[in-house]
Amino acid sequence: MLQFSPIRAALILIVSLAGILFTLPNLVSQQTLASLPDWMPKQQIVLGLDLQGGSHLLLQVNKEELVTERVKELRREARSLLANDNAIGHIIKTDGTLLTIELTDSAQFELAKNAIQDLNIPLATVIGGVGGVNEISFGETADGKLTMQLTDEGIEERLSSVVAQSIEVVRRRIDELGTTEPTIQRQGSDRILVQVPGFDDSQRLKDLISQTARLTFHMVHPTITAAQAKVQGLPVGTFILPSQAGGEELLMEDVAIGGESLVDSQPGFDSQSGLAIVTFRFDTRGAVVFAELTGANVGQRFAVVLDGQVITAPTIQTAIPGGSGQITGNFTAESANDLAVLLRAGALPATLDIIEERSVGPSLGADSVQAGQIAGLVGGILVIAFMLAAYGVFGIFANISLVINIFLVMGVLSVLGATLTLPGIAGIVLTIGMAVDANVLIYERIREEKRAGRSVVQAIEAGFQRAFATIVDANVTTLIAAVILFFLGSGPIRGFAITLAIGILTTMFTAYLLTQFQIARWFAWFRPKELKVHLLQLLPDGTAFKFMDRKVIAFAFSSVLLVGSFGLFFTQGLNLGIDFKGGSSIEVQATADQADIADIRSRVGELGLGDVQVQEFGSAKDVLIRIETQDGGDTAQQEAVTKVVDSIKGDYEVRRTEVVGPTVSGELAQTGTIAVIAAIIAVLGYIWMRFEWQFAVGAVAALVHDVVLTIGMFAITGFEFNLASIAAILTIVGYSLNDTVVVYDRVRENLRKYRKMLMSDLLNMSINHTLSRTILTSVTTILALTALVIFGGEVIRSFTFAMAWGVIVGTYSSIFVAAPLLMNFKLSARAEEEKAEQRADGASV
Repeated sequence: MLQFSPIRAALILIVSLAGILFTLPNLVSQQTLASLPDWMPKQQIVLGLDLQGGSHLLLQVNKEELVTERVKELRREARSLLANDNAIGHIIKTDGTLLTIELTDSAQFELAKNAIQDLNIPLATVIGGVGGVNEISFGETADGKLTMQLTDEGIEERLSSVVAQSIEVVRRRIDELGTTEPTIQRQGSDRILVQVPGFDDSQRLKDLISQTARLTFHMVHPTITAAQAKVQGLPVGTFILPSQAGGEELLMEDVAIGGESLVDSQPGFDSQSGLAIVTFRFDTRGAVVFAELTGANVGQRFAVVLDGQVITAPTIQTAIPGGSGQITGNFTAESANDLAVLLRAGALPATLDIIEERSVGPSLGADSVQAGQIAGLVGGILVIAFMLAAYGVFGIFANISLVINIFLVMGVLSVLGATLTLPGIAGIVLTIGMAVDANVLIYERIREEKRAGRSVVQAIEAGFQRAFATIVDANVTTLIAAVILFFLGSGPIRGFAITLAIGILTTMFTAYLLTQFQIARWFAWFRPKELKVHLLQLLPDGTAFKFMDRKVIAFAFSSVLLVGSFGLFFTQGLNLGIDFKGGSSIEVQATADQADIADIRSRVGELGLGDVQVQEFGSAKDVLIRIETQDGGDTAQQEAVTKVVDSIKGDYEVRRTEVVGPTVSGELAQTGTIAVIAAIIAVLGYIWMRFEWQFAVGAVAALVHDVVLTIGMFAITGFEFNLASIAAILTIVGYSLNDTVVVYDRVRENLRKYRKMLMSDLLNMSINHTLSRTILTSVTTILALTALVIFGGEVIRSFTFAMAWGVIVGTYSSIFVAAPLLMNFKLSARAEEEKAEQRADGASV
């Protein structure tokens, strides 16, 4: 095993150098990067919004409005087919998605029935696909009325089409802003995720994206006003809309010309009044229609309608040839420019509601980068120093592997073009702490083999060989949690999962192959006669603690903690963040030396937004404002944030906002619960497959123990429980399993070696064999997490504190919960060994 073929050695060196090479672009300036040779990699890690600032929006197509508008459109089409094309008298009534047509002349029933069949065009054909589903089902009532109804399949197909069209419209609008590398992608069946790095004017972005920008032109009713129509009743084919100038207008329902005929729109200024205007130009067909329309209605009023509001309704003085015109209104230069952008990009096919919003200012992003760098540097130095103190020369090998490991993680993230978030940095720092675990496992096994009387070569080879299975089992369980976190998480939490998963894979390469290669080279050069693996010894060799003698005390202690955690959870509850209960969170920083909490509370309290919490957040200048979920849904929540920001404008800088509507918060709570349950089930299956069912039950019992105690910790400390907390719990699941699997692996090994030993003695011996490794790994992980808690910033403090707590309870449970539970089972692995021995004895006789 200490003999490396040239090919194997070359591959290890090539992979290590590749990691360094692909990481280098992240360590130099853009100017230096541009001057590098073309063959050098230049791909950099993309910083998440929380590290460089920007806006995150989750949009949802308003399905109810989409269906309502489609029913109205279908009603207009049916009326045109029956009355205009076939002169069939009728009355159409609507009830939800059902349209009922009553004919004035029953003799025209078959003619009308055949006429409306022209509306039955397969939806995919309309969209541009092949074949398709029928959007409309036709029928007739017993009393001779025709019916049309939108089908569920048709609604879903149209919704899917609308989402696809909306993505393109949103992309065109954002591209007009000149931003770099926006992320616009579909999420689920009716949602669109929009992330725009570096664009911190979230309000303008929301206005630009969420405005439908449906431009239509309607004739104003020539004889009566909206006020008169409300008294006399609406004439057939008319409707009332509010006017931007105040009041209301009575418009003809038919669209004289639509915004789809526009080919260009630009902001400008009126030459006479000097006011901001928006000019527009139609395509050839639109120009002809516009000229005919204005020529035939000289002296009549003509309304320009944008998203259900009359922008202007001038009187047509003469025919307007050329297909161009202008829109006047109460515009500023910026609003005129934004409207021109909207019209050029095209109208959204449906209204997009903002159901989740997260924005980070550039100053907070810079602070987060600095905090992450400091935490990573301090954590790395602490771990490196500890490994040197603990293992001397072997600590140097481990530290070289650790540094290469970090380079590999960063290199893989660069190649993938992955997004690095603040929780992602936490994942890397956690990797630093956990990466040494594999080295500790190997080194402690080498020491154990040497104490057993093996030679230097035999001890090293046996140490690597026997530690390998444990390393694989321990890391695969953590990987399971990371994978579940990735698929069920969202945003920054997925970033944490990616870095953690990559870190696990690179750790297995560096800690095993790279460390083995270094030790092999060292041995070939120096040929030591004695093997001194450690310098600092936290525990004496040959410990023989009687852990099982204290299992009753341990179970009683755990039972008290579990009951207390449940009691706190059901009586006091958790301090749920907006991820789970909805609402808004706004982090601001005072422009003065210190924030005035009482003044902010007074200002925001006057807004009538219900329960508002104002608290110091980190330094004396930083304040966190939380607003409860508002009545009126997601739109009302957005308006509440705007009111708060306006009330403190000037004295405070908004550094971060998060708005989670009730729709998303309920889903996140459900998804988080499913993630934890799925992780536990997946781990149960893996442990069962690799060991026996008894081990699986014991491991899951320890997991549940750790999860419940962590929830109790959140309840007693009052730390905010949010999505990051779910990530912390899943990481605790992985770490706890890591510890438990190491102990179980040694138990399984000793079951085969000491078949006559009492189970309590065997468990005591197995725990003592792995105790040094358990303590060393816990110390290194705690060192890395302590750096995160102290230097990582307020945003992830509860997240990292929870993981540090998880290391402690995970270490405790692997010794005092998971192992003692095995005493209650008749382990089949041991029984099978005994049966095999009996069969062998019988055969020899």
